[in-house]
Amino acid sequence: MNSKAIRFNLFFWLIYFAYEWLGRASIGDEYYRYLITALALVPLTFLASILTMHVLVKNYFLKGKKSEFWIYFAISVCVFALLRRSFVYFYVYPNYLPHALSEMPYIYWPKLLVEAVNIYLIVALYTLFHFVRELYNQRKISFELQRDKIETELKLLKSQVHPHFIFNTLNNIYSLAIHGNPMTKDLIYRLSAFLSYSLYDGSKDTIPLKQELDYIMHYIELEKIRYEEGLDISVNVFQEVEGFKISPMLLLPLVENAFKHGPNHLIKNNWIRLDFTVWDQWLTFKIENSMHGYNFKTLSKNGGLGLDNLQKRLDILYPSTHSLKLLKQEDSYLVILKLKSF
Repeated sequence: MNSKAIRFNLFFWLIYFAYEWLGRASIGDEYYRYLITALALVPLTFLASILTMHVLVKNYFLKGKKSEFWIYFAISVCVFALLRRSFVYFYVYPNYLPHALSEMPYIYWPKLLVEAVNIYLIVALYTLFHFVRELYNQRKISFELQRDKIETELKLLKSQVHPHFIFNTLNNIYSLAIHGNPMTKDLIYRLSAFLSYSLYDGSKDTIPLKQELDYIMHYIELEKIRYEEGLDISVNVFQEVEGFKISPMLLLPLVENAFKHGPNHLIKNNWIRLDFTVWDQWLTFKIENSMHGYNFKTLSKNGGLGLDNLQKRLDILYPSTHSLKLLKQEDSYLVILKLKSF
């Protein structure tokens, strides 16, 4: 029995003891009589409760042995009713109600029924409290398991930065370094910052939106290596973003999707536009990219971290405070994400 169960039992039986002694004695000012009664009947009721809840219910009723449970339960009711009747008949009657000895026998069924009811009302109350407490504990355990599951799932979803992006970026930086390109140092710094964010800040619950923007800008600059002058990217922040909190790595899937399904090396005039608007604790993030001959259905699959994974994270983190719209136009693809600050 753990400490919480011990505290529960102490509290319950002390309250019942106080009722049997002080509560009943206060009516007729017979404190000694009801102290003796409480000292005899409370332990008896305690044994009946422990036997019923922790032996019969747990070992028989909850294990599907219903017939055995009811047989043993009926026997225990008879035994404890007779024990309580014995105390009343051989102690209470001679000392306080002597006339009752001549009016009724020891085995008097109405009195036995009353004694059984007096005991098992408390047994039922104890059992009810026990089940309520166990139900609370089970729900608490279930909640903790669900929370751990969600945290594990979030960590998994946030960790899915594709290795091919890192591999391609390192190859591109290596190629620039061979030719002595002055951009090499800056790109190495951006890759380092990108990896640092993914490894450390990505494990936090929330971060400032400004930090997420810096992360996205590092990603964009690293991706631009592959396109040279063939890609026009504009990033617009229309309001001050200080103070706005967001789950880390939440916007990257949309940016990665725009790069994967938008720019085409064989076609000119590729473009990507990102707009950030913060108003009344809500962020509106719009990202639109040019699109050349892609099927709309493919845009929801296999795109970077994946829009499916993004939707799962939104459902977990922003269950009723987000909206995600995907809009295909004739030659472009627009995503609008709205979510509330933590």
